[in-house]
Amino acid sequence: MGEKTVAITTLGCKVNQYESAALAQSFKEKGYRIVDFKDPADIYIVNTCTVTHLGDRKSRQLIRRAARANSAALIVVTGCYAQIAPDEVGRIPGVDLVVGTRGRSRLVELVEAAAKEREPLCLVSGFQAGEQFEEIAALPLEGRTRAFLKIQEGCTNFCTYCIVPHTRGPLRSRRPENVLKAAREIVAAGYREIVLTGIRTGAYGQDLDRDLSLAALLRDLSEIPGLLRIRLSSIEPNDITPELVEVLAGLKNFCRHLHVPLQSGDDEILQRMGRRYTTWEYARLAEVLRDNLPGLGLTTDVIAGFPGESERNFENTVRFIERISFSGLHVFKFSPRRGTPAAGFADQIKPGIKEQRSRRLIESGKKLAARFAGSLVGQELDVLVEQRAGERGSLYEGLTGNYVRVLFPGREELLGEVVRVKMVETEGTALKGFLCE
Repeated sequence: MGEKTVAITTLGCKVNQYESAALAQSFKEKGYRIVDFKDPADIYIVNTCTVTHLGDRKSRQLIRRAARANSAALIVVTGCYAQIAPDEVGRIPGVDLVVGTRGRSRLVELVEAAAKEREPLCLVSGFQAGEQFEEIAALPLEGRTRAFLKIQEGCTNFCTYCIVPHTRGPLRSRRPENVLKAAREIVAAGYREIVLTGIRTGAYGQDLDRDLSLAALLRDLSEIPGLLRIRLSSIEPNDITPELVEVLAGLKNFCRHLHVPLQSGDDEILQRMGRRYTTWEYARLAEVLRDNLPGLGLTTDVIAGFPGESERNFENTVRFIERISFSGLHVFKFSPRRGTPAAGFADQIKPGIKEQRSRRLIESGKKLAARFAGSLVGQELDVLVEQRAGERGSLYEGLTGNYVRVLFPGREELLGEVVRVKMVETEGTALKGFLCE
């Protein structure tokens, strides 16, 4: 019998992407070969998302696709949709093993047990008080230039629209010594940039010790030799402390980009969302960040069509987004999640109106991103070279520290390196430039 093959597909956030990479490594270490999800495989793993109903639907589609691809394969479903709706997932024809967002450090063992039994298994359970961060060590997948490093799990904010606290449980932080060890391994593997990620990254350390914080962790990470760039994934406004701002301003290898979710630019809607800040407080935070971090790229999330969002509320959001002048927007249409308060709110917005508002916000985001890119023309900026730019001859592409994509003539040996590029013009929301040599 030849080596067993495993195909993994991932829906949703950067945390899911990290966890899928960790699962792939776990199987490789046990002698399995990782193949593309489109290829025939002995084991298919679907790492699901349930943030929106679209995530649920795509998860189901991928599960069914795997079952059709090889009727003899073992179908494993994990992730947030599996955690919140295990019975629903288990009823999908072909599913052999359902594992939620816990116990995945043992997934290889669980898969091998399920393969012997050939009886459907559901191993999803609720969260317990005092749970610890589950270690699933992961070096990045081959061919990447940036490495995600998960440092935190869980959320206790319970925004009225969000299912994540129910799928990810309470706050659990990775021990700092384990974070540093993983970071050193990533740098030793040749990666120049690490992206710190978590469900609520800014709450790092709150469950461990009063002296532990994201700011303290960043100080230690910044001293690792060879780590040229540190980037943060999404961070909640209320988790950005004066200490964190001071530390970020002092780090030479911190990428000057922050993704700080807004969700609405109207105080009435923010209150209904349970967001715990006002537009004045958010605007003040943006001002403080830009004063301390010159050149900062500031991106955000916005929800279109939250229940009760009137035209006035929506126009307030449009004006506020323009006032803050973000460098990019992630726009989501409100999706009622079973078990959240907002799913039962009166005045649900009609799909057509949500679609119209979403499109308008997306267009606004494109204009803001193009404006921010234009503000960088004429500057010389560091770019992490990621890949050849499609079929465009000798052009290569990468990201600036403030998260703008750059196209420039380059060479194969520059892949994975940080180079200096002179920005000469915009191309939509991206920049074009040439190497400073």
